[in-house]
Amino acid sequence: MDAIVSQAEFAQMVGVSEASISKRMSEGVMTRGENVHAWLVGYCEHLRDQAAGRIGETLGLDLVQERAGLAKAQREAQELKNSVARGEYAPIGILADVLGLASSAIVDRLDQVEGQLRKACPDLPEEARITVLRVLADARNEWIRSTCQLINNAVDAMAQSDVDESATLDIRAGADEEGDAA
Repeated sequence: MDAIVSQAEFAQMVGVSEASISKRMSEGVMTRGENVHAWLVGYCEHLRDQAAGRIGETLGLDLVQERAGLAKAQREAQELKNSVARGEYAPIGILADVLGLASSAIVDRLDQVEGQLRKACPDLPEEARITVLRVLADARNEWIRSTCQLINNAVDAMAQSDVDESATLDIRAGADEEGDAA
């Protein structure tokens, strides 16, 4: 154990290639001129660190963290699939289109109220007609404002969490936020 051996001899002792030992030398795991015992201690310590996930960080690779990240991503993907299957989530593009169409349909109908009110109640005092139209206009404007705010909040949340184009929005979460704000 006190003998000094070549890299090739040490590689043969531990059952690895000479290139592997040369790489460990260049990494500073083992130092030239040390005896077999020192090399063996350094080599075994390196293997323990590697198995524990403490090596690889310098290379940008941490196996333990990578595996944990992968497991988390797989769990989140499965939760998302389950939520989509339950109808709790939908792609943000579809939700934006649906909200836009719903807003447009409501605004169109509210714009027709004045004419229908004149036909149905020709004797309605002008002051009452203006009050009804003002309330409806306020309701229409609030509908548009809250719809835009809901979409903007969802898009901002997506941008902050770096979600890709296939991201989804929890319909109930947005409704709860709007309900709290109102």
